[in-house]
Amino acid sequence: MSRVLDIVTAVIRDDAGRMLLVRKRGTSTFMKPGGKRDAGEDDLTTLARELEEELGCRLVAADLLGHFSARAANEAGFTVQSATYLATVEGEIAARAEIEELIWISPAAPGDLRLAPLLIEQVLPALLARA
Repeated sequence: MSRVLDIVTAVIRDDAGRMLLVRKRGTSTFMKPGGKRDAGEDDLTTLARELEEELGCRLVAADLLGHFSARAANEAGFTVQSATYLATVEGEIAARAEIEELIWISPAAPGDLRLAPLLIEQVLPALLARA
């Protein structure tokens, strides 16, 4: 039985409809920005803190896309459970903290990047179903 990581993540899109993905230092997998809750935090508090820490931007609005679960990308033996939000942010987005690389992809044609299982199996299909 795998252990569970409870996370909150953001789908951030630009004016062209592309989606922001991040790659953490020391890993090869791209995923949505976000992270684990601190004690007592609700979803939006976690999301706002993580986006500020990782990207230096401010969360201004969030609409729940869904709750998703999949094999963790970087932690063997773990499953991630994610509350994923369509997020509107303001401010300059830049890689900070443990983020090494940022990339913008088309949700309909992400290319041959190594993407997190949660993203491939659940989030991208959910986004495309809403389009």
